[in-house]
Amino acid sequence: MTIGMISVRRLSMRLTSGGSAVDVLQDVSLDVPQGQFLAVAGPSGSGKSTLLGLVAGFDRPTAGEIVVDGVDITKLPEDELARFRRDTIGYVFQSYHLIPTLTALENVAVPLELAGEADAAARARVLLDDVALGARAHHYPVQMSGGEQQRVAVARAVCRQPRLLLADEPTGNLDSATGKQIIELLVSLNRTLRSTLVLVTHDAALATHADRIVTLRDGRIVSDEPVNDCDAGPATTEERRIWSTAR
Repeated sequence: MTIGMISVRRLSMRLTSGGSAVDVLQDVSLDVPQGQFLAVAGPSGSGKSTLLGLVAGFDRPTAGEIVVDGVDITKLPEDELARFRRDTIGYVFQSYHLIPTLTALENVAVPLELAGEADAAARARVLLDDVALGARAHHYPVQMSGGEQQRVAVARAVCRQPRLLLADEPTGNLDSATGKQIIELLVSLNRTLRSTLVLVTHDAALATHADRIVTLRDGRIVSDEPVNDCDAGPATTEERRIWSTAR
C-alpha cells in the first residue's frame, strides 16, 4: 500500500488587497505519496507558491485541511508547527535566503545547531562536500555565484534529512545550465534520501524530470499527469496552453 506524505483537502486561500478579496486557491485537493517527485506548474499568479507555502506551514489557509506525514498541520499551535517543520520539512527558496553575515559552512550548520546537534559544523562540512562546495565553506554569500548560493541553500534544506523537501522556483534566478544542475542535485537527493520532493516551477523542461506534474491555473488544479505519459512535454492541450502562457 502506498503511504501518503501530503494530503490536501478542499484547500482555499483568500487574500485581501486594497479592500478587494482575491481567491488565490480555490477548493484544491491533492495527494502526494511518500517518495514521489511532484512538479507543481502553471503561469505566474496561478497559486503555485501559495500552495507550497501552505504545505510548509508558513501560512494558514482560509479553508481546508493539510495533512503532512500523518499530521494535520492546520490544527497545530504555532510552536508545535515550528517544531514539526524543523523536524520534517526542508525548504529551498528561489532567492536563496542565506544569512549574509555567515559563511557557507555556518549557514548550513544553523538548523543543525538549533536542533542541538553537537557535530553541526562537521555535518555541515560533509553536506557542502556533497554539493561540491567544500572549497567554498568559508566564503560568504556575496562571494559566491547564484548557483553556488543555491547549492548552499539546498545543503541547508536537507541537512536534517527531511522526509519532505519543498522547493519554490529554485532555478528562477539562475541560467539554464546552472538551473539544470540544481534540478539534478534535487533529484539525486530525492532518490538518495528517499524523501518526497515537491518542486514549484514555470519551466516545462525542468518539470519533466519529475514523476508527476500537477498544473494550476487561477487557483485550481486543471491537470494532474504522470510524466511517463507526457513524453517530452505536457500531455494535454490545456497544459500546452498554460506552458505557453508561463514562458
